[in-house]
Amino acid sequence: MRTMHIGVVEDDPKACQTVLDYLNRYQQDEHERFTVSAFKEAQSLLERYRPVYDILLLDIEMRGINGLDAARAIRKQDTDVVIIFITAAPQYAISGYEVQALSYLLKPVPWFAFREELRRSIEVVRRRSDDAMLVEIESQQHRIDLANVEYLESNRHTIIIHLQDGSLALPGTLKAFEQRLDGHAFFRSNSCYLVNLRHVTAVDEQDCILSNGARLRISRPRKKAFLTALTNYMSGDAR
Repeated sequence: MRTMHIGVVEDDPKACQTVLDYLNRYQQDEHERFTVSAFKEAQSLLERYRPVYDILLLDIEMRGINGLDAARAIRKQDTDVVIIFITAAPQYAISGYEVQALSYLLKPVPWFAFREELRRSIEVVRRRSDDAMLVEIESQQHRIDLANVEYLESNRHTIIIHLQDGSLALPGTLKAFEQRLDGHAFFRSNSCYLVNLRHVTAVDEQDCILSNGARLRISRPRKKAFLTALTNYMSGDAR
């Protein structure tokens, strides 16, 4: 069981200590292992942000950069980290959708609610991680981490696997890969593309926008199902 890396951003010392105490309690009760980084302001987190966190607990109303603006900046670099907002103002919660926040907790945060949301977040992280597939290219087996796959493209009888750090081409059909990747948060946007939902940052009209800036067409008959699949993935309900 790997250690979860959790970031806490909270400018109220008392509220921050409550969250840290809850994290320690959860580790003891559930036999989990956390590495916790606490920040007194969002600027401190953003200055040297790297996509190393599994879960971020963000206060919304903070001095300087607020939690929502911090989350917008984070999503430009990290589409996978699970974000939970902590707020005393429930009217902010709906804004979490635009940054794909998993949920929000209302202050003062009760232990029971915190425990359940943290458990759900950990399940989402584990479901997304450690997924891989083997593909054969020129008689050699290659292990590909699914988190590294942005999308698959069909070009005649060739499948191009677009990765964060390059691409691979091999013979095959998109239908075969769609069946193979069923249950791994991939969705067919049209006849040419099989998209990794974890890399989708926005949907603009008939295009989905990926974390690398690529725009891929969503066919009109598939758009409703695509949006449903994306919503389910972001909420942690995808299987």
